[in-house]
Amino acid sequence: MRITMVGAGYVGLVSGACLADFGHEVTCVDTDEGRIARLDQGIMPIYEPGLAELVANNVKAGRLSFSTELAGAVPRAQAIFIAVGTPSRRGDGHADLSFVYDVADEIGRNLREPTVIVTKSTVPVGTGDEVERRVGEAGTDVRFAVASNPEFLREGAAISDFKRPDRIVIGSDDDWARHVMSEVYRPLFLNRAPILFTSRRSAELIKYAANAFLATKITFINEMADLCEKVGADVQDIARGIGLDNRIGTKFLHAGPGFGGSCFPKDTLALLKTAEDHGSPVRIVEAVAKVNDTRKRAMGRKVIDVLGGEARGKRIALLGLTFKPNTDDMRDAPSIAIAQALLDGGAEVVAYDPEGMDLAGPLMPQVTMAGSAYAAAEGADAVVIVTEWDAFRALDLGRIRQVAKTPVLVDLRNIYDPAEVRAAGFHYASVGRQ
Repeated sequence: MRITMVGAGYVGLVSGACLADFGHEVTCVDTDEGRIARLDQGIMPIYEPGLAELVANNVKAGRLSFSTELAGAVPRAQAIFIAVGTPSRRGDGHADLSFVYDVADEIGRNLREPTVIVTKSTVPVGTGDEVERRVGEAGTDVRFAVASNPEFLREGAAISDFKRPDRIVIGSDDDWARHVMSEVYRPLFLNRAPILFTSRRSAELIKYAANAFLATKITFINEMADLCEKVGADVQDIARGIGLDNRIGTKFLHAGPGFGGSCFPKDTLALLKTAEDHGSPVRIVEAVAKVNDTRKRAMGRKVIDVLGGEARGKRIALLGLTFKPNTDDMRDAPSIAIAQALLDGGAEVVAYDPEGMDLAGPLMPQVTMAGSAYAAAEGADAVVIVTEWDAFRALDLGRIRQVAKTPVLVDLRNIYDPAEVRAAGFHYASVGRQ
């Protein structure tokens, strides 16, 4: 099939490259001329394991190409995916749909053949209705349908998630659109990936509901971690004890400094605004958003408490800056609030991240970036693990102790065994464990 993917960011580029790998002919369109020029040179705009190789292979095979001209990519497409950004709108927290609607207008002006238009972007309920109206009002008399196909890609594992999905959600009541979308995803039938056909509005809400539920699980176990510290329990035992119940499951029950990234923070906020607009408040999600916001800065205070309640004049090393490992994404990363809390307390903050320092630098200009974990730890009064990169799971604790000023390790991801770290001569603090 001939597919146009509008947006060459995280979702659009990964989705476009994977669809091309299925054998479809895909054109990724983006208005950022610099991004398209770099993609033509094989330079990825994001860090995602395996993506550069996947893109290169499909460009070489002639199945994947890049363009800045949407008008030229629309007429011959059988399916057009809208995968542009929907950031939180300044001032009110609603999803900013201006990019989605601009694309819809241009698609309407350039349709020449029957086409299914697919919203891949995360959008509030009813967005597909407006996209359909705008395309229709652009004056086209060509047959088209608008479907919703939300993405469920985890950064750091996006290619695997796309090719081996838990489910594929397609929202449309149009039989022709459902048939076209089935053809798009036909290669996944071999993996028996379940396709869930729903109404368009249901598909739009599924994405928000899924992210809000996962955010709730994270926030719940984080609050249980706080309680564990007060009563002398171990949050990892709690998580395993409840996670073995099949009704609950083990995933997203890892205590830490709070959730961040491009999805959970903005999607919970957008869901709250949608619920508010329709007079149907979601109080649980309200609490989740509030608790998560306060938790990030509270982790900075936790570090200060480990130092005896005084951070002024202390040197603190942060290991990990991105919101999760295997990505360079700094959006709403807990490290930002943690670093600011430490800086506000008078500390000197030095940090190292395997992939995120280029994007982190402008967000935290007062933080010194180091060339390695050991360089960051040099002369430190405390070493703090913020992101659970594999590179931090087997640090040479003897070397850390040798270069650090004070043998203090604060593990906000619980990746070390307390007994092992204390045996190495460290004062060790973690989350939800004594």
